[in-house]
Amino acid sequence: MRPIEFSPESIIQAGKDLQATGRNITGFALRQKVGGGNPSRLKQVWDEHLASQSVTKAEPVAELPVEVAEEVALVTKELTQRLGALAVELNDKAVKAAERRVHEVVRSAGEQRAQAERELADASQTVDDLESMIDEATNQVTALEATLADLQAGHQAQAVELAQVRERLIVTEQTAKVVAEQHAAELVRLTSSIEAERARHLQETELLRAELKEQKKASLGMTAERDQVRADLAAITAKADAIEQARQEQRKAAEFDAKRSGEMLAKAEAAQNKAHQAASVAREDTANLRGQVEAMKAQVAELMQVLAEKKP
Repeated sequence: MRPIEFSPESIIQAGKDLQATGRNITGFALRQKVGGGNPSRLKQVWDEHLASQSVTKAEPVAELPVEVAEEVALVTKELTQRLGALAVELNDKAVKAAERRVHEVVRSAGEQRAQAERELADASQTVDDLESMIDEATNQVTALEATLADLQAGHQAQAVELAQVRERLIVTEQTAKVVAEQHAAELVRLTSSIEAERARHLQETELLRAELKEQKKASLGMTAERDQVRADLAAITAKADAIEQARQEQRKAAEFDAKRSGEMLAKAEAAQNKAHQAASVAREDTANLRGQVEAMKAQVAELMQVLAEKKP
């Protein structure tokens, strides 16, 4: 990508603005004022502008009038006599002018050297500032990468825990189903046994009643036997009721375990979604900081190239 070229007018205007505020006019100061460009080119444009201001345009010389020319001819002889004195005087002035020129050249060279030193100081300060910003951005990228790694590790752990919860839920549901089927089968078996026992006792009771009619003498013994049968029947009924109550309690416990497993699964899924969102935000921040670091590195490379070109 080619650097942006700024017009000489905008560069000269920026120099005038800096001059009005009393600031040193350096290549980097001009670059900051106009918003970009090569500091060497900006300073060259400004120096050419200053040089053009000091050059005066030569105006055409008008010819001497005739009267003046005659007067000049008359005084030529007198001027010839004064040529020696004028030559000495001009030589003296030339020597003094040469000395002033030497002093001016020396002063200009000193100013240019001071100007170069100020530009070098500005460039060094800019490089130091950019290096500090790069170090800070690098530290932020490192911290964000560590945060992203922690989030990914937490997400992995939550995924493992979620899988374990799902497995426990499946096992709990299967166990509850098996227990319910076993209780149902046991209830059917006990019900059939009770019905059979009741039928048998009813049959025995009928037989006993028939025998009571025929055996009045053995009524006391038969009464005791009948009481025993009734006690056995009551015990069997109580056992069936206890089994039914135990089946109800186990069913309630299985439903509570299933409900608790469902709540744990919902919490684990919510935590997993939150971890996904945090990881996405961390990735975006890391990408933005990396872009800033690349831009800063490009600016440092450009400054280093400018410094290399300024060195003799």
